Amino acid sequence: MGSHPAKPRPREAGFWLAAAGALALALLFKSALIARDAFPFNADEAVVGLMARHIQAGSWPTFFYGQAYMGSLDAALVAGGFSLAGPSVLVIRIVQTILYLGTILTTMLLARQMGFTVLVCALAGFLMAIPPVNVTLYTTVSLGGYGEALLLGNLILLATLLLQGRQAPPWAYLGWGLLAGFAWWVFGLTLVYSVPAGVMLVTSGLRGQSPPRAAVRAVAAAGGLLLGALPMVAWSARNGLAPLLRELLGSAIAGASPQGLIAATASHAVNLALFGPTVVFGLRPPWGVSPLGMPVTPIIAILWLAAIWIGLRRSSWPTEGLPGRNLLIGAALAIAAGFIVTPFGADPSGRYFLPLASPLAVILAAGVDGAVRRSGSRWPLAIAALVLGFNSWTSFQAAAGQSRMTTQFDSSTIYDHSYDDRLVEFLLEHGETAGYSTYWVAYPLAFMSGERLVYLPHLPYHSDFRYSSRDDRYAPYREIVGAAPRAAYVTAAQPWLDTYLRQALRSLGVGYEESVIGDFRVFHSLTELVRPVDLGLGPEAAP
Repeated sequence: MGSHPAKPRPREAGFWLAAAGALALALLFKSALIARDAFPFNADEAVVGLMARHIQAGSWPTFFYGQAYMGSLDAALVAGGFSLAGPSVLVIRIVQTILYLGTILTTMLLARQMGFTVLVCALAGFLMAIPPVNVTLYTTVSLGGYGEALLLGNLILLATLLLQGRQAPPWAYLGWGLLAGFAWWVFGLTLVYSVPAGVMLVTSGLRGQSPPRAAVRAVAAAGGLLLGALPMVAWSARNGLAPLLRELLGSAIAGASPQGLIAATASHAVNLALFGPTVVFGLRPPWGVSPLGMPVTPIIAILWLAAIWIGLRRSSWPTEGLPGRNLLIGAALAIAAGFIVTPFGADPSGRYFLPLASPLAVILAAGVDGAVRRSGSRWPLAIAALVLGFNSWTSFQAAAGQSRMTTQFDSSTIYDHSYDDRLVEFLLEHGETAGYSTYWVAYPLAFMSGERLVYLPHLPYHSDFRYSSRDDRYAPYREIVGAAPRAAYVTAAQPWLDTYLRQALRSLGVGYEESVIGDFRVFHSLTELVRPVDLGLGPEAAP
């Protein structure tokens, strides 16, 4: 009689049961928010959708349109979703949700690799399942690569822990390099994982090996890095290295910081201190500074700080997990350093703090477990329960707000999206298939209409009329609008721009009709073809 297969160890069985529970909770939580339409469709997400359509048609760009620091993997995954279920905003959200489920699972695997008990792994997973508002927002709405960056970052950390301190073969280092290089192309933000991970491999993973063996492994890792980042390498060979470096170092928001290195660095440090902890702990939304969850917000802040303090102590970690602790701290320091020294420190939204989500979940879980062991009772588990309850409450509180859970932190770019479909119908019915608008209106129009409506983002959305040519992301649209016999203008909750357009059109003696659709205002049926440059607007008129 054959022997029965061995039963899995209780720890293994318990881990996968906890993982299933965390993933199910996350899926339920995100589904509830998506079902109540908590996330307005935005222009960056529309660009992802448009790129996915173009990939389906056979055109695969190296980078996110207009940004050479974020690869096109997200659009490719969305294109796969479109092929299965058709193009829609819901498909984009489903792709992001699947990616985030992977991030939750790899967070739990990180905790297990560090030697933690099933309890800590489960706590980390549940803390990721119902995270602060900032994490919920940017892992549900696509901005081109944040979901992939979090998942790939966790995989880099896992691979590093598997390699460090071991006599691994060269192919393992080659694989690590491929992963880190690929992640670098997907999103430069992953450098906050790969840089401290690389330092750990050099200082501990190669330590004790003979110089020839260490050199072979180092070369294998470097070769893998170049192969993994091959799309980026090929692009820089065609376009030059300097543009790539400028993009990676934050040229997208250059000019938003004070002039001078010292002043800019000081300003970013202040932003880090003021806006970092509040958005990371879920005490405020990434699009504003008003607190969420009052009046219990101060209590939650204290619980976070206390749990992190305990969780960072060596005694809260298994001995074999201390290298992992150092790796998580290194990633956090890399995030802080990158925020302070690059122009990205001028962005107060919170998106650049997303890589802290997994490390903090593990550290908070370790802190709760450490408090349980120190006190000899289970009451510290209430800390995790209170944080989870607070995150759930504040997420639905934010979803019920006037702007809902928006990716826009500039109030001048926030408008009522409930009239989007009516605007598309109006423009198609009136034959206004080409024209001009702002970045935040033009690309959603193109996606929602299946590119039957092509509007160039040549209108300013700031009340001081400043304009960035970076808003014009897709060159073929210029040819379409340039060849159109007529052009309309669409604004969204911008009375100052409406006034300017009226005065400018009248000064040119151009007749027009004006229609209001929710927050949208359409200047259509112009008696003459008028370009933004004729009105003193757009890239040609920008200084």
